[in-house]
Amino acid sequence: VQLQASGGGLVQAGGSLRLSCAASGFSLDNYAIGWFRQAPGKEREGVSCMGRSDGSIRYADSVKDRFTISRDSAKNTMYLQLNSLKPEDTAVYYCATAPTLGCGLERHYYVDYWGQGTQVTVSS
Repeated sequence: VQLQASGGGLVQAGGSLRLSCAASGFSLDNYAIGWFRQAPGKEREGVSCMGRSDGSIRYADSVKDRFTISRDSAKNTMYLQLNSLKPEDTAVYYCATAPTLGCGLERHYYVDYWGQGTQVTVSS
């Protein structure tokens, strides 16, 4: 039972990446999903989330209109599309699940599964 994150890398400012997080041993359809990030010396912060069944989607103000969260039930995988990347987006990105119908960007909701993190580095 795990979440496996991938897709991080080094990209120039203005570039794009797509992060993936594949679930195994359980169905993502039964959970709200979220993406978090943690930059060096900073606390982990919520970036985006998607509710389990109510269609709710939230984004942190810092990434709104640049990042897009999605999930693919057939592949049991969640995604985060990162566009127009900025150096301040540099961080380790984590995927997580929450046993809620809707979703929130607060870490305390995510009590079930966490991925291992994938590094995103944006050069200026």
